[in-house]
Amino acid sequence: MALSHEEIRRYSRHLIMPEVGTAGQEKLKNSSVLMIGAGGLGSPLAMYLAAAGVGRLGIVDFDVVDFSNLQRQILHSTEDVGKPKLESARKRLHGINPNTQIDTYEAKLTSENALDIISKYDIVVDGTDNYATRYLVNDASVLLKKPNVYGSIFRFEGQASVFDAMKGPCYRCLYSTPPPPGLVPSCAEGGVLGILPGVVGTIQATETIKLILGVGHPLIGRLLLFDALKMSFRELNLRKDPQCPICSDHPTITSLIDYNEFCGIRPQAEVEETSDELDALALQKKIERGDAFVLVDVREPNEYSICHLERAKLIPLREVQQRMNELNTADEIVVYCHFGKRSQEAAKELRQAGFKKVKNLKGGIDAWSTLIDAKVPRY
Repeated sequence: MALSHEEIRRYSRHLIMPEVGTAGQEKLKNSSVLMIGAGGLGSPLAMYLAAAGVGRLGIVDFDVVDFSNLQRQILHSTEDVGKPKLESARKRLHGINPNTQIDTYEAKLTSENALDIISKYDIVVDGTDNYATRYLVNDASVLLKKPNVYGSIFRFEGQASVFDAMKGPCYRCLYSTPPPPGLVPSCAEGGVLGILPGVVGTIQATETIKLILGVGHPLIGRLLLFDALKMSFRELNLRKDPQCPICSDHPTITSLIDYNEFCGIRPQAEVEETSDELDALALQKKIERGDAFVLVDVREPNEYSICHLERAKLIPLREVQQRMNELNTADEIVVYCHFGKRSQEAAKELRQAGFKKVKNLKGGIDAWSTLIDAKVPRY
């Protein structure tokens, strides 16, 4: 499909580069890329791919814009808070380049729909923040023989690679099994430097454009590690695992599986039935009745300084084992964190150590702020 006069003007800085030229720009125009996620990584990725002239851009996301997103998810603005991310993404991207076709999928990527969605695109770019979806994207990409441009971020560090099982290793060759649930905190719990997804997402966009143009040396068989505090890049060479369950010569995985089960993620209903929890309303009633119990905050000191519940004792999760002597096994103990995951782990450690009356605040201090006391800041 030839370039119009308007497109020639728009992409003139590409056209005068011999590595791109008219032929390369037409490749971009005729290409299709599927992005998984319209968040931190997806924001710079989508904007640069649209600006570069990628002809068709698909976006899978089912979330809405939250105030906490605005620190890093630059696709969205304050006026978009509460709206679907796909809505603000489409508006922003059309403003950047009305020539790019934007396909939106307001759904969670699952084993039931992944193959159908991914099969419609040349390249898939993974901008997710959870292991279950990363393994799903990897396996679907391998089965469909599609390149998977990978990126991940946490606090001050990022990773990027290109997984193409036809030419090198896949994600499973690097991480054969996921970490235990709760071991690696999410960005919502551990935080992330706002500019970090801009760096890693732009690297993903660069690798995607290189794949489309067929130029340079993609990150196939290489893992790029970025440390923002040191402002340093390191590179690790990756090898294809001859025993990989999906991309080896004799795969044991030939279709998509249950990735929540694979990653050890239990259904919420099951979690509620098997754990000792109380919700924010129940905690409020205990306080109003004057019940005797010890309230323990297992977040980090910097989070405690943002907000905390009255009379809460601060014992960060990483210190629970060493500071159990500060608690009495005879007391009733209520532990809480930001959203309830870290405190769930703390409650488990305390029970294993012999504390019999331990309850976890379901939803953490965020639920308390939402349901009980709006004066407690949400973050």
